[in-house]
Amino acid sequence: MIVERQVELSFGRASREAETHTNLSAVRQDGRCLWVAGDETATVERLTARTGPDGLVTAYEGHRTVALADLVELPAGPDEEADIEGLARSDGWLWAIGSHSLKRKRVKPGQSDGKARKRLASVVREDNRFILARLPLVTGADGLPEVVRSAPGEDGGPDRTAAVLGGRGDAITDLLADDPHLAPFLPIPSKDNGIDIEGVAAHRDRLYIGLRGPVLRGWAVLIEIHPETDPADPHRLRLRPIGKGKQGRARYRTHFLDLGGLGIRDLCPHGDDLLILTGPTMDLDGPVRVVRWRGAATIDAADVVPAAELEDLGGLPYGDGDDHAEGIAVLDEAAPAEEAAPGVRLMVVYDSPSAARRLPDGRILADVVTVGGGPLPE
Repeated sequence: MIVERQVELSFGRASREAETHTNLSAVRQDGRCLWVAGDETATVERLTARTGPDGLVTAYEGHRTVALADLVELPAGPDEEADIEGLARSDGWLWAIGSHSLKRKRVKPGQSDGKARKRLASVVREDNRFILARLPLVTGADGLPEVVRSAPGEDGGPDRTAAVLGGRGDAITDLLADDPHLAPFLPIPSKDNGIDIEGVAAHRDRLYIGLRGPVLRGWAVLIEIHPETDPADPHRLRLRPIGKGKQGRARYRTHFLDLGGLGIRDLCPHGDDLLILTGPTMDLDGPVRVVRWRGAATIDAADVVPAAELEDLGGLPYGDGDDHAEGIAVLDEAAPAEEAAPGVRLMVVYDSPSAARRLPDGRILADVVTVGGGPLPE
């Protein structure tokens, strides 16, 4: 996989103080803008492109922060992090999803054996992690996308309203309480191969949710849901039944993918395909690869996808304790055809960026890479 160039991402002081810029976990392009999120706050960030004479993006700047608590109800209030691990954009909506994970406390340097053992036995649940938010997008006076609490519906239809799933016994993990594959992993912390959502992709009325863990005998898990507005409360979401007959009573599907023992670190739609960022379930550096699942959005049944049906697009760089690729997004640029690299451009953002990626004044370097698969579908 070719790293074509690097692009600066510039963040304001508040986000630098919250260390959002060094904990990036999700990215999605929206015209001239990028939506990004970190996993230590309950916010979404918008950056705007600066382009060079050739039409290629050289930097994203003009940082603006959107607080989720200003738009939807957060179970634990505005001050607790939501551990946002995935962003998706489709049909005038921006989606944000938390990790839905438990966490085991870390051992701190210099602690006694007794304190270290006590911390390793302590598992914490933070309720804001267990949300899925759907946010209306509108075009602002400056021509750029904005997230709002509500917006007029199209053609006289009902208003489009920010809405949330989770916090009332209806989180995605609550649905899994009787799942034969995933229920045993619900009480297990994320970094112990427990439930850990790390990516989301939207395709029309479908959402695809990628799990970093658990990985079941080498098979990664992807959950498909069809969310809609709750008719009893426009600020809430519910899940529409999927399928026909007996299958139609289910509110989710699971798909199993042979990713060679790796988990899903992010998802990105590309036409009817899904691009999958893969990486270790545990706290390891690599390997990290991008895989294409062709025709994923055309499948109307739970699926088991062997490695032979997945296209390996190549590996991404990773460091030693740093440079952990956490988010990918198709980057659509208006570059001259003769200057465009073949294949598809992806923006890649990294958690725990290395010193080489950290520039003064809160600027961080992201990668633009090219992968095979032909041009962006119309």
